[in-house]
Amino acid sequence: MKTIKIQYCIILLVVFTITVMGGRSVCAASKSFHNLNQKDIVKVMSPGWNLGNQMEAIKFEKDTNTGITKTYPSETAWGNPVITEEMIKTVKAAGFKSVRIPVSYFSYIGNAPDYTINAGWLSRVKEVVDMCVKNDLYAVINIHGDGYTTIDGGWLHCGSWNQAEIQAKYVAVWKQIAQAFKGYDEHLIFESMNEEGDDKADRAFAYRNINTYQQLFVDTVRKTGGNNAKRWLIVCGWLTDIDKTCEGYFEIPSDKYRSKEVPNNEKRIMISVHYYSPWEFCGNEDYQISEWGSYTKSKNLTAQTNETYLKTQFDKLLNKFTSKGYPVFVGEFGSCDKTKTNRGNKDNNIYRAYFAKILCENCVRTNCIPMYWDNGWNGEFGFAVFDRRTHKITQKEIIDAIMGVYK
Repeated sequence: MKTIKIQYCIILLVVFTITVMGGRSVCAASKSFHNLNQKDIVKVMSPGWNLGNQMEAIKFEKDTNTGITKTYPSETAWGNPVITEEMIKTVKAAGFKSVRIPVSYFSYIGNAPDYTINAGWLSRVKEVVDMCVKNDLYAVINIHGDGYTTIDGGWLHCGSWNQAEIQAKYVAVWKQIAQAFKGYDEHLIFESMNEEGDDKADRAFAYRNINTYQQLFVDTVRKTGGNNAKRWLIVCGWLTDIDKTCEGYFEIPSDKYRSKEVPNNEKRIMISVHYYSPWEFCGNEDYQISEWGSYTKSKNLTAQTNETYLKTQFDKLLNKFTSKGYPVFVGEFGSCDKTKTNRGNKDNNIYRAYFAKILCENCVRTNCIPMYWDNGWNGEFGFAVFDRRTHKITQKEIIDAIMGVYK
């Protein structure tokens, strides 16, 4: 689904300014870098929030010369306003410690062999990252929508047969992103991709390609040097699904190019998963299931609509990854609002808050980082907990439930 500590830093600060996108300026970060181990990084990032449906949102434009319609990312294309530092400060004030910034690229990537990223778009990504890190928030950026098979212009497709071309493009894009941010400190983290998978493709073939992407990502970022050699990186399994990431097909990439400053007994790779179980409660745009947990009034529930199933899923992450030194990044979780019409359940937000509370408690128990999915929509079936225009909290119950775990 879907910045740096600069202006006020004086000590150990190196600043340069690049003027792009109509005169807006982007600044480089301090060279100071704090190596955080598994326990530390989970603590300083939890809980987190998604700036969803913004930098990964897309629009379609017809090229007047060729007549070909192309896909471009646009932060306002899906109805959200331009991102402001005031909004980021609201997120910080609410208690969140990190922000995931989903980013798409599509036709802002040029042609082979260089695959040059549009300078203005990359500059805007930097500006949003700067808003976060300047306010002492950890920021996560990725390649988000480019892997969707349902969007015209997508190219990062693990089920396609032109893998040599895809992999060359993937390496070129990540090399440019990594170079642009190599001076940023530990507040910036890279995530390889988002919900990559293709259920229409041969699973073994497609999963091998996903594993290849992860290794290319780690190697490419590390080889750019600077702080990228010791930065935390996030890799993903099949569709960020817990069961399919814990199965035998998934391979954690090696990290042979990382900095020698990182102790040998520590990791600098996280595993990304998403949690929307059951989808009938979390995401289905209907009112069949609007309650969650063992205290529900409804009998119309699935086997996944309870605390026991959630605990079982997080136990898998504990046994497979976190107990071995790899933090798990729950890059998205949440549930949509089913209170807004006469057909809705007036108590739905109580269950949404309880769901968030139990998930965060299990994150604490299993050494995972929870990132609430907010798509900016406060209407029927929306996931928002803030109003991005007024910069006000709209779902206090949910935020209080999350922060109550991390008080």
